[in-house]
Amino acid sequence: MGQILDFEALKQGLIDLVQESQIKVGYTKNSVGLYYPLDSLNHLLGTEQTASEMEASLEQFCAYAKDPLGKVTVTRDDALFCLTISAEGAAYVHDNCGDNAFLRAFIERIGTHPCGLEDLLAVFRQYSGHVVCEKIDNEEFDYLVYFADGQPDSYRYCIRLEMGHAIYHRFTERDYNAFGF
Repeated sequence: MGQILDFEALKQGLIDLVQESQIKVGYTKNSVGLYYPLDSLNHLLGTEQTASEMEASLEQFCAYAKDPLGKVTVTRDDALFCLTISAEGAAYVHDNCGDNAFLRAFIERIGTHPCGLEDLLAVFRQYSGHVVCEKIDNEEFDYLVYFADGQPDSYRYCIRLEMGHAIYHRFTERDYNAFGF
């Protein structure tokens, strides 16, 4: 009996990344290539597949995601996969997925100088009273911030502050936990 794959989580992850990209650089009616290491795809799909097995699963995913994302193609370089969302899919995200007001406000604030932790936390707190902020003790990031109840999103925001600038990377909870920060 085969594994049940969480195609919906992967589809939503793609939509979220296309939306994030459109907030950062603006909407263009072009295809969008998104890169995933094998481990991240396994986390999203809830599997433990080899690269070859994942390649076959992603063929099934492309058929699953065709409505609404249009043609999705997959290329692979060893254990790194590129999922390319068609221009039709990018248009679908732009036209039908609504504005992510929190992410838009967060990206706008993190792009200003100076930007400190309290500035960013103020944006989080604007959208929820359930904000968690933890100091991270590693060389990549200084803080982990997320919404405890998963609203308005369930991502883990890892933030680095340096000389009045801030950078971030957002991870799914599964990816974040797997990294073991």
